[in-house]
Amino acid sequence: MLPWRRHRRTDPRLEPRAQADAWQLVSLLLDYPDDALVARLPALREVAAGLPDRVGMPLGRFLDHVAGADLAALQVDYVDTFDVTRKCCLHLTYFLHGDTRNRGVALVQFKQAYRKHGAELADADAELPDHLSVVLEFGATVDPDAAWRLLNDHRVGIELLHRALQRRGSPWLDVVDALRATLPELQGDDEQALARLIAQGPPQESVGIDDAPYAIDPALDRLRTPPSSGGVCGDGAPPPAHPIPSARPSP
Repeated sequence: MLPWRRHRRTDPRLEPRAQADAWQLVSLLLDYPDDALVARLPALREVAAGLPDRVGMPLGRFLDHVAGADLAALQVDYVDTFDVTRKCCLHLTYFLHGDTRNRGVALVQFKQAYRKHGAELADADAELPDHLSVVLEFGATVDPDAAWRLLNDHRVGIELLHRALQRRGSPWLDVVDALRATLPELQGDDEQALARLIAQGPPQESVGIDDAPYAIDPALDRLRTPPSSGGVCGDGAPPPAHPIPSARPSP
């Protein structure tokens, strides 16, 4: 059972086309940055410019950051942010289940949601099905309603990610800000659940956000390799390549 209430609001905050564009762009920008991203910057700027200001402006700021950054340094920053630091985990079920066996059940539920709508994640080297980029691509290209439910079931986890990025002064804060602008705002019960989650951390942990549950794992400090689903909040597998699988309908 979720430690916070599920949002009962089901009406998206954007028009369908704008929501799809926003989610697809956020999905791309939360992936590991590479030469392909840099090459696509002009097209991505055009998409961001066509979105409502509350979504497009933060995305535009992040695209400006990418354009002005050294790619190698940006890649290191990505790894340090999302693969080394638990509190910035991009796997939505981690915030609720930690690395308990209940998380395996939750991951199966994500896969079943995709399969129900004709999408298969068959790439063995791809991200886990709860990776935020995967959920957003699924919502942008396959079924927005199913993705909406998944995102809102884990809305408090997204808020925790946002606050962690804010504390780091991370450039990816703008990307998550844009995502939040497409989702319902937190209500009073959600804020209380968020406070509990910050204080307690995920299952199997026993101290607050500034310590073990979401702190940097010292054993991972030396691991500055390209990110993978087997990182600090992944499935513990050896680090593979880092593709985001296409959540498009299977043939």
